This record gives sequence, C-alpha cells and structure tokens, in this order.
Amino acid sequence: MSSPSVTHAGPGPQLHRQHTNVSSKSSHRHDTGLTHFAELVQSISNQDAEARYRAEEADNKIPADDTPDSSRFQGAGGKTIISWEVNDPENPYNWPGWRKKLILLTTMMTVINSTMGSALPSMAIPYMTREWGVTSQPQMVLPISTFLMGYVFGPIIWGPLSEHMGRRVLSTGSFLMFMVWTLACALAPNWPAMLVFRFFVGTCASAPIAIVTGILADIFNDSVQRGRAMAWFMVTTVFGPLLAPIISGFCSESIGWRWTFWIGLIFAGLTLILVLFLPETYAPVLLSHRAAKIRKADPNAQVYSATELEPRDMTQLITRVLTRPIRMILTELIVTATCLYLSLVYAIFYMSFQAFPIIFQNVYDLSPGVTGLCYLPIGLGAILSLPIFFSYDGVLLRAKARGASWSRKEEFRRVPLATIGGPLFVISLFWLGWTAQPGVSFVAPMLAGIPFGAGFMLIFMALLNYITDAYEIFAASANAAASSCRSIFAVVLPLATTPMFARLGISGACSLLGGLSLLMCVIPFIFIWKGEEIRARSKFCIALKEQKLEMERRNEEQQRRKARAAASSGVVIEKETV
Repeated sequence: MSSPSVTHAGPGPQLHRQHTNVSSKSSHRHDTGLTHFAELVQSISNQDAEARYRAEEADNKIPADDTPDSSRFQGAGGKTIISWEVNDPENPYNWPGWRKKLILLTTMMTVINSTMGSALPSMAIPYMTREWGVTSQPQMVLPISTFLMGYVFGPIIWGPLSEHMGRRVLSTGSFLMFMVWTLACALAPNWPAMLVFRFFVGTCASAPIAIVTGILADIFNDSVQRGRAMAWFMVTTVFGPLLAPIISGFCSESIGWRWTFWIGLIFAGLTLILVLFLPETYAPVLLSHRAAKIRKADPNAQVYSATELEPRDMTQLITRVLTRPIRMILTELIVTATCLYLSLVYAIFYMSFQAFPIIFQNVYDLSPGVTGLCYLPIGLGAILSLPIFFSYDGVLLRAKARGASWSRKEEFRRVPLATIGGPLFVISLFWLGWTAQPGVSFVAPMLAGIPFGAGFMLIFMALLNYITDAYEIFAASANAAASSCRSIFAVVLPLATTPMFARLGISGACSLLGGLSLLMCVIPFIFIWKGEEIRARSKFCIALKEQKLEMERRNEEQQRRKARAAASSGVVIEKETV
C-alpha cells in the first residue's frame, strides 16, 4: 500500500519536476545545438586548412612521410605527384621583376575599371531619371546601390573559386562579362532594365576586388614586397570612383548620359589587351598544367599535381570552399571587427556621391562637371598616404635589424598605419561638415578631401594587409568576406544620405558620421593591444598554424635527410678517390 500512496501523494511536485525537466532539456538541446554547430564549423575549417596545406606541401616537394626527396614523389595508387624544383623558373615566386610589375599593372587597371564602374552614373542620374520620368528620391540612388549589391554576392563566389580553379580563367571571364553588361547599360531601354544591368555589372566587376589579393600573394613571397604591391593596388581602388563623377558630369551635360557608359566601355577595351595576357599565377593550377603536358607527351606517365588527386565534388565545393568567407565572418573576431570598420568607412565613401552634389551644387551652385572635380583632393590624399606607408616599412625593417621585440609581432607589421588613418578620417568629416557654408569658399570643404583620402587609404591598406598576412593561403576568402560586408553597408547607408542631410543639415550629418568613425577607430588600437591573444584563441588561425607548423617540420626533416644523403655521398666519393 505504501508504494501506491507515494505515487498518489506526489502528483503536484511530480508535475512541477516534469515541467522543470522539459525546460532544462529544451535549454540543454539549444546549448547542444550551438555546440554541435560550433564543432561542425571547426571541423570544416580544420579539414579546409589540412587540405590546403597538404596541397602546399606537395607543391613545394615536402613528402607527407619518409619517402625519398625528389621533384616527384609517389602518391596514392602509384601515381607520381609533381612539385616545384628548387629555383624553378615556372614558380611565380621566381618570375622576373618586370613580369611581376606587369601583372601588378594589369591588376591595377582591372580594379580601376571595377571601381570606376561603381560610380560611373553618379552625375548622370538626374539626366537618366528625367528621360525615363523617375521622380522618387530613393530610386535615384539605385544605379549605384544595385551595382554594389553585385559587390555583395560576387566576392563570395569569385574569391573561394579562385582558390579552387585558379586566377586567370575567372579574371578574364569576369572582365569580358563586365564589358558585356557595361554595353547593356549604354543601350538600356528603360529604368528597370538599367537597374538589372547594373547589378550584373557589379557582380562581374567585383572579381578583381576578391581575386587580386590572391594574385599578389601568389607572386610576392616577401611580405614587404607584397605589402608595397598591395599599397599601389589599394590606391588605384580610390581613383576609379574619383574619375567616374568627372566623366559622367561633363558627358551628361554635353554629349549625353549614355556616353558615360560608352567611355567606360572604351577604357575597358583598352584594359582588355592587358587582361588577355594575364598569366595564371596560382601554383596548384600551374603544376596541374605541367603534369598535363607530361601526360600528353607520354600517355603512359602517371604524373599528377597534388590538387588533381584531391576529391572534387559539389558537396566539397559548397561546404568547404563557398562557405569559407561566411565561416570567417561568423567565427573569426579579427575578420568580423575588420569588416565592421571597413564597412563603415567604405559606406561613407559611397555616401559622398550623394553628399557632394548636396554640398557643392546646392550650397555653392557648381555645375555637375565642376562638382566632379571636387573629388580630386581625395585622390591627392590617397597618393600622400603612400610615402607614409613606405616610410613605416623602413621603420619596421630598421627595428627588425636591431632585434626589437615589437617588430616581430604580426600586429605591428601594418596595423599601426590604421591608427594614423583613423583619426585623419574622423577629422576630415568634421572639417567637411563645418566649413561647408555659404560664407566660406568652396575650396575649404573641398580640401577636407585630402585627410579623407589619406585616412581612407591608410585604414584599408593596414587592415587588408593584416588579414592577408594573418590568413595566408586563405587571403582571397578573407578579403572576399571583407568586400561583401562593406558592400552591404555601401548599398544600405547611401539610401539614407539625402534624408539624413535634409533632417540634420550638412554639419549635423557629417558630425554624426564623424562620431561613428571615431568609435570604430579604436579597433586598430585593440588589435595592437590584444591581437596576438585573439589570434591565439581563433579556431581558424589555430588550424592554419598547426598545419603550417607540421609542414615546416616536414620541410626541416626533408632538409636533414638531404644533408645526410650529401654527407654519405661525400664519404663514398672520398673513399673512391683514395
């Protein structure tokens, strides 16, 4: 009887306990789900890093076991895996200087086309909307915003695919399609068609933004040379949008707004000459080409590159390659913080294409063409950032020569430049906002473009170089993540430019943007302070570091075997001589 009575006596507490268990189980399932997701992301990142470094080892003649050293070593199934010879002339690191400079020039020209295309209709929009009867103020931002929407989605595809298929095919193919869609814009029959065409132009134009950092990492092994090449590349990203308002401003009021796109297409046609001669720079693809030539010459040869023997299926492409930028944004604090800061700075840059007409046409009554010329001080500031960048290189090299401990830290390689650029960018926004008044010459707010351009460039050069160095073989994906994020901001924030300036006034709107920039400019200081600890806790960086250390260990072991082999042969030769 006691047993039933106990069961009957406790229905209240029993029901209460059951409810609590359900709640705790639900919470437990939620936590378990998050843990499982984190473990899944980490697992994919580990596999990603392992696969890429395994290919890197093979490309650089580092056997995965104790097989004898050779320019070719045995892989699975008796296949011979081909790799680079010492000082191999076909290795992009060993290409002559003139060839590397020509590649850099080509990439600079492609990015000028890309960024010029983004702002090409800026001063032509009033003429386009008048022709097609568009009167809605928010729609007048769309020719630039739809282009930048292509910048959002394009890099997520182009960056990872360039690490999967190589640089040349994607660079050439996307540039040709860029020209086709630019032609479509010049012939657009109506407003909706123009917006659709602009989206596809932006998608194709985003390829250089995502791929070029990978190309520079392919051909420049030395971080100093790579950083300087990145600096020249980054400066050209500014000049494209600065040339665009000048072209569209003068064309639209004289020979017609469609000539804005025709001139852009002519410039692209001239650039195409260089693009067609752009060589493949991605080492795994070059080794695949070498192996294919050997097999063609000797059909019985079982010679392959390491990447040819990797499994390639759609599941791998989706889960490992195309998700890489998204995984970096979601799980890498360095990438996330960098994306936020660059996104704000980039969005403010594109907001200027609505703000400058408000300031220089409404306040100072300048023509569209002359208003386009007001962007030139930004270009001057961008150029002035280069001596600062190169001077810091000298400071860093001298510190390394002295053996200064700070010079060996990753964060001190480039990030301090952003601590200079951030305050300059903030100052320029307050300068622009509080000098743009009818009683003050238009030259005063126009000159604010100098610290604006210098600050913009120093921030970008520092932080993009930082994530390129931090994520090494995944540089293109890290930059693709940054590019997509900042393009989202550049699509959304310019939509608020005209209402914000109408409500807050020029001084209030610029002060708001300056205040937001002031908050964000602490990020580089945090990187310098805690960056090493952040990277030490980064799961992605841990996976990369482990695989890199393993590759270096095998490389050292290989060198020791070579030294022992050389010593042994020397003894034999000596005995034979005696």
